[in-house]
Amino acid sequence: MASVHSDSNPLGKSSAYIDSYDATLLFPISRAESWKASGIDRDTLPFFGEDIWNGYEISWLNDKGIPQVAMAEFRLPATSPFLIESKSFKLYLNSYNQTRFANKETVEQRMIRDLSAASGGDVKVVILPLNHSFPAEPKALCIDDLDISMDKYELDPSVLALSKGDEAGEFQGMLVSHLLKSNCPVTGQPDWGSIYIEYKGAHIDEATLLTYLVSLRTHQDFHEQCVERTFWDIWTRCKPESLTVYARYVRRGGLDINPMRSSEASKPAINFRTIRQ
Repeated sequence: MASVHSDSNPLGKSSAYIDSYDATLLFPISRAESWKASGIDRDTLPFFGEDIWNGYEISWLNDKGIPQVAMAEFRLPATSPFLIESKSFKLYLNSYNQTRFANKETVEQRMIRDLSAASGGDVKVVILPLNHSFPAEPKALCIDDLDISMDKYELDPSVLALSKGDEAGEFQGMLVSHLLKSNCPVTGQPDWGSIYIEYKGAHIDEATLLTYLVSLRTHQDFHEQCVERTFWDIWTRCKPESLTVYARYVRRGGLDINPMRSSEASKPAINFRTIRQ
């Protein structure tokens, strides 16, 4: 598969609007690519999970030529060797717009086939009605109002630390920050989101956790890899008994990307939606 910097990568380039079905528009990127500089074999990382994509601009023609509109949920397993570049995903979905299909089940099966082939994993696709109700956002303690000072905005896992003194001890629960911002590794455009951190173990100093999350502000990586990096840094620096990191990114081009990584194989990724999505 091509590199993120390959000439065939559609990122950062003008693209023709193609409205006739074309699976070749999908552009896979190796999940292992961003880990190479760290000298880490991604296949050895201690997490499970999946990437949930929500598509809000799904359309095709029925067998009488009448437009059909819907939403869709796509689940790509974290074990797949490739992620799908988001602009290419959008172009691929656009290619359904003027193509006839007998029914939504046919559309689902075609998408499952194409996305599974591109990612190298077993992708799940569900076409959703426009009145679909998403589950409620989970209750979590927001740490955004903690009194911290920042003057550097480069990713820095060394700031993570366990609590000391009266706040030391065990913790079990979920924290959230809505200050998540990272940048596209090719275009440099900002990606905004909320990040949920659920863990059990020695209490992490929440001021240092917020400092770390804000240090992602100028970090350039794909959504999926930002979540994996956050998981790895907390896991290795703070050594919790269990850990789940789940980001809900703001939609762009009719798609939002929501990667979840967990130390627990059975941990479900619940597809809720935040106010900004």
